[in-house]
Amino acid sequence: MLSCSLVHPWTTHQGLPESIIAAACARSGQRVLHVDSKNYYGGNWASFSFSGLLSWIKENQQNTDISDECEDWRKLILENEEVISLSKKDKTIQHVEDFCFGDQDSAENVEEAGALLKLPAFGASDADRVAQESEKECTLVENTLAEVESQEPEKATGTEPASTVEGNDPEITSESESSHDAALGESTPETGSAPSESSAQGPKKITYAQIVREGRRFNIDLVSKLLYSRGLLIDLLIKSNVSRYAEFKNATRILAFQEGKVEQVPCSRADVFNSRQLTMVEKRMLMKFLTFCLDYEQHPEEYQDYENSTFAQFLRTRKLTPSLQHFILHSIAMVSETDCSTLEGLQATKKFLQCLGRYGNTPFLFPLYGQGEIPQCFCRLCAVFGGIYCLRHSVQCLVVDKESERCKAIVDHFGQRISANYFIVEDSYLSENTCTNVCYRQISRAVLITDQSVLNTDAEQQVSILTVPPEDVGKPAVCIIELCSSTMTCMKETYLVHLTCPSTKTAREDLEPVVQKLFNLNEEKETENEELEKPRVLWAVYFNMRDSSGVEKKSYDGLPSNVYVCSGPDSALGNDCAVKQAETIFHEMFPAEEFCPPPPNPEDIIYDEDEIAPEESGFSNSPETKPESSTEESSSGDSTAVKKEDNEE
Repeated sequence: MLSCSLVHPWTTHQGLPESIIAAACARSGQRVLHVDSKNYYGGNWASFSFSGLLSWIKENQQNTDISDECEDWRKLILENEEVISLSKKDKTIQHVEDFCFGDQDSAENVEEAGALLKLPAFGASDADRVAQESEKECTLVENTLAEVESQEPEKATGTEPASTVEGNDPEITSESESSHDAALGESTPETGSAPSESSAQGPKKITYAQIVREGRRFNIDLVSKLLYSRGLLIDLLIKSNVSRYAEFKNATRILAFQEGKVEQVPCSRADVFNSRQLTMVEKRMLMKFLTFCLDYEQHPEEYQDYENSTFAQFLRTRKLTPSLQHFILHSIAMVSETDCSTLEGLQATKKFLQCLGRYGNTPFLFPLYGQGEIPQCFCRLCAVFGGIYCLRHSVQCLVVDKESERCKAIVDHFGQRISANYFIVEDSYLSENTCTNVCYRQISRAVLITDQSVLNTDAEQQVSILTVPPEDVGKPAVCIIELCSSTMTCMKETYLVHLTCPSTKTAREDLEPVVQKLFNLNEEKETENEELEKPRVLWAVYFNMRDSSGVEKKSYDGLPSNVYVCSGPDSALGNDCAVKQAETIFHEMFPAEEFCPPPPNPEDIIYDEDEIAPEESGFSNSPETKPESSTEESSSGDSTAVKKEDNEE
């Protein structure tokens, strides 16, 4: 049996908090080992192609245990040591249900073919084998899909150019999404060519077979979030220069659902005065209130009498019309009508307003290719500075010294004992014995593939956020994020719709009523007035995800002081919780180190002969030599949309 030793941290699961911690540790000169029992990066923060998501659904519906590959690992435990067993089953995902609303015969025929498209993460040594196998699999898939599509009537395919939304902040430049579409088109063949007479027949009816065949164009997030343009994650991306590994697109509009209709909410000053929904009196009311919210701390006399009231009650005292109250409460502050205090509502409104205008007319950015890109960006930074990553690598237990009561090592499924000074574990790895006193919340999630937007306009390439208020008092509002094809998360002529809310029941029970309000689930049902026709759902999946964000470390039984627990995704729209958690854990381990400092400029690096010569171990612990690898890697073809200027502090 092999035994290897690491000088500093060890971490499991490549979720966002763990990835940020790993990057910060590696950047400060620590040696990091990052292992994950999954075969993909990101954990519950991951993004999948369509076929990859089908495999994920199947895996979670079966929910099988991880088998032990080494049964005699207990021989590695000494007399003065004890073990904390880790969980062999991921219980963070429950009640997974998927539905196809297209041709059921086609769905059954292509289900198996679609699964062949999944390419899990492989090491470099497997590259040749994967390339050979993928050629055979793709041939089989194309033949199967061609046979299925030959049974379906051919209809026209229309394509729309991807829109480009550019920010005005000097820290960020936006690449043209249309150029990415062109590049993607060169490497991925288009499935259908439109006949010349197709334009008169209307848009093509998307089938399940087409979705599977275009499955690699989908990047479907398990967790749905947006980035506040002045939020903690954007600041960290810019400070650490991790932003060079990712691209972002502006969320283009904020929507509201009121009186059974979806309408756009005016946010900026220009939007307010150009709005046709508001009267001149309402425009003045709204601008006056939003101006107050920007510096509400300077006017405590305006709200101190309502500090014990809800924000909704406070709004009723501000001479605002019911329509304006609805916009502010659900689409600007985005807070609960019953649980949010006046101060919390004012803080949320101010945060929204402060983020306006930095990169566009809304406060939000979305990473191209999905939210799963963000953990991978921090993993890349960690790897550039010497971090080691192992996928498909499960862990049996933590090894604890009885005298010092500190964790000394882990034992993996190969029977290897790996020593380290610090251990970062994702909550899902802890067994039930460790979590007996933990009370978890749940998140209800749904992902839909639809054929049109919830609010059609002349500009079809829209990234929209919509909050649907609850019908019953005490129920949570549902946050909806709708993504277009220019976000590189879905195929052309489709939209990817994410629904999220805190759970009260199963995900389907929580979210299906909202889906029925906004979308058409019946393929054969057609509305006489096409303008009022709801978007048709082509495919949907519902699932519940554990929310462990509010659990404190003292709630876990028997964890040593050098073992730190990271939570999974929370139900909030932003990523502040993950960033705060990562920074807190890092400073507990290394109080004197800076959290994710900027890398030095390549021209400032001074090389010694000893540093240039490769070490026998194949690793270099000198932080001065690492950024050169980062520079070389970033110049090898990665295009970025978030960049920090050289002259910016």
